[in-house]
Amino acid sequence: METETPAVIVPDTYNSNLLVTYKVIRGYSDAEYATDKVTSIEWDLHNGRQSQKTVGVLNGKIDTVKDIITEAYADSDDKETLRAIAEALSIELIREFEFTASIEVSGTYSYNILEEFGDLDLESEVTDALFADSQNGNIEITDQEVCNVSER
Repeated sequence: METETPAVIVPDTYNSNLLVTYKVIRGYSDAEYATDKVTSIEWDLHNGRQSQKTVGVLNGKIDTVKDIITEAYADSDDKETLRAIAEALSIELIREFEFTASIEVSGTYSYNILEEFGDLDLESEVTDALFADSQNGNIEITDQEVCNVSER
């Protein structure tokens, strides 16, 4: 079974030589107005879409190079060459790795014995009260768990 591609329908009023005035926006400066033929604007739009595709492909390649350098040359003694490559590609050569750490804390929990608390669940109280955070911009705490809460 053959599927037919629908034909492109060109409107009767389409005029590729028509002059159009449009607003040109360049960053945060005042807008300007330009006049061009429709065909010129169509080519500019086409070239812009092609440029966006190329930028996407090149950014992907730069990311691949960054990963290769970070993994294969992290221990290289030639830091000047690595710095030059990073500057040329406008990338930061940062290596990330996951870690686990154990922290032991001790403290005192106080409560009024005249108020009715029912059974005190010390582990829940400590778990709700402790929070791990990093004061260093290079470390991100993604998970925390309180283990082995006991009364002394």
